[in-house]
Amino acid sequence: MFDTFKNRLEITGTLTTVTALRISAGRSTEPIGSDLPVIKDALGRPLIPGSSFKGALRSRLESFLRGVLGSDRKLVANPAIENEWSITSGEMKIIKENFKDDKALTAEILKHTDLVSRLFGSPWLASKFQVRDLTVQPDAWFGQYQERDGVAIDRDTETAADGKLYDFQVVPAGTPFDFKAVVENAEEWELGLLAIGLHQFETEQIPLGGGRSRGLGVVKLEIDKMRWFDYPEDRPDLLIEYLKKLVMGDDTAYEDARDFKDYWVEELIKHLNEKTSDKSQATSAR
Repeated sequence: MFDTFKNRLEITGTLTTVTALRISAGRSTEPIGSDLPVIKDALGRPLIPGSSFKGALRSRLESFLRGVLGSDRKLVANPAIENEWSITSGEMKIIKENFKDDKALTAEILKHTDLVSRLFGSPWLASKFQVRDLTVQPDAWFGQYQERDGVAIDRDTETAADGKLYDFQVVPAGTPFDFKAVVENAEEWELGLLAIGLHQFETEQIPLGGGRSRGLGVVKLEIDKMRWFDYPEDRPDLLIEYLKKLVMGDDTAYEDARDFKDYWVEELIKHLNEKTSDKSQATSAR
């Protein structure tokens, strides 16, 4: 599926913490300092792993699709439990035994892969969507970590458990991080799915990190650029021109993808309607 370059979408922007953010690096082994420090880069500045952003986005989209399509694992899988994957290890073994040709094998895998895994990847399928680790904007960071106190609650007495006081570190509200993501070889409906997910971050609907029940982790994404290149397979001259412009640093190599967002979302809706119709027909035939 990835042997031939077809299209590319580059998204850049700023992710700003609306409330304090805690993405923990685990319990500290240092004799002094916070019990639960946040993840930092090599320079000691806060870092949001791209996997944290991508995981939160994927989880939200899966919850939406379950609301539309139900809990059929062939349409919306659960990546945390193998028996709820759209293709389990046992099923993959059978598919590989029956389809020796690479092209036919790829087509069969895609046929049985759930919608979110088509974009985000799975144990048997590479991801089309990559998110870089989000680094804090240097001009806005002056080492202003905050320390907060926490306490474990005894579930029986509903009071503070003895000896369970701890402190944790947070990144303060108003801290901006650089955001960059790339999508390659995506279908139009997959880009519509991504657009809906990113809109959730733009409207502060998806929190990140721990302590969300305390109000931590609210973030806001502001997209600066969405650069799009779509390569028609019968026009190799356009691909050559695109590569030439990239080397020369010419931004005209791309189109503004915001002009296509509404169309991509419409393609997603059309795709979901087809899946819903197919599911209803299959149920009626039983």
